[in-house]
Amino acid sequence: MRYTVFGATGGVGREIVTQALAAGHEVTAVVRDPSRFTVTDPGLTVFTADGLQPEALRSAVAGRDAVLSGLGARSRADAGIATTLTRSVLAAMETEGTRRLVVVSASPLGGPPEGAGLVDRATTRVVSAVFKDIYRDLRAMEEALAHSATDWTAVRPPMLLDKPLTGVYRTAIGSNPRAARTIGRADVAHAMLAQVSRGETVGRTVGVAY
Repeated sequence: MRYTVFGATGGVGREIVTQALAAGHEVTAVVRDPSRFTVTDPGLTVFTADGLQPEALRSAVAGRDAVLSGLGARSRADAGIATTLTRSVLAAMETEGTRRLVVVSASPLGGPPEGAGLVDRATTRVVSAVFKDIYRDLRAMEEALAHSATDWTAVRPPMLLDKPLTGVYRTAIGSNPRAARTIGRADVAHAMLAQVSRGETVGRTVGVAY
């Protein structure tokens, strides 16, 4: 398959690129600063885009089987970037007729799962308050997805860890898994790639956690 990956220099985005290449797919990695991207592979094309204007992105998404996005704020000072950049990606995809899109979001947007204990509920409230600007940005991003013409899926992980790929985690369509507390970035990338061929997750959120 032919994939385009946005946010390819980030922790999740880089994992998407390396795992997709390892599986034999052709990958276009969209980056702002190619000097920060050190992945090399015969199946890889590095596409440099500064500012992510929709017109500049059309050739990056044209003819692709799926687009995957690791775009998001790295700090509260960057809040707003996920929505702004994702709207540019959506506009480019809609112009080119590229439909499948899988993005990373965050589990607090879904609230605690049914039957969650007091600790999980309290943790969700605290985290949502501390990072409210980032989650407001992600919620607006998901609203933009919902109003788009794409076949989108938003994967919602809890706290991200730097851990090796395990391929062993829990998912829940439309909610968070019970006691969803942590997951490695490599496994988030694995889960996102798995959604590409899952028709039942189109237009849905997918909670993922260990």
